[in-house]
Amino acid sequence: MGLKELKQKKWFKWMTNTYILVLTIFVIWMAFFDTNSLLIHLELRGEIKKLEKQKEFLKGEIAKDQEILEKMSDEKEIEKLAREKYYMKKDKEEIFLIEYEDSIKNKHDE
Repeated sequence: MGLKELKQKKWFKWMTNTYILVLTIFVIWMAFFDTNSLLIHLELRGEIKKLEKQKEFLKGEIAKDQEILEKMSDEKEIEKLAREKYYMKKDKEEIFLIEYEDSIKNKHDE
């Protein structure tokens, strides 16, 4: 099969068309090599999804914190938090902490 016969083939005429060649090169360039390539778009889309999930999580945390802040506007709630979490006490008051055996760490458990 010579060059003359190859030029007569329908697929060869179609593939050597200038417009087809330019379009093929353009599509390959845009898909893989350009700064705004498809690969970069896919990577950025994944990062956007990840950040949106983080945004939703943080919105939930903000809502929880706002609820706690609303509770802390009451004087009784502040006193309850101080006593339970920070073991604070009033003057002339004694506090007894009761610990059970299973709540105490043993040296053998570590």
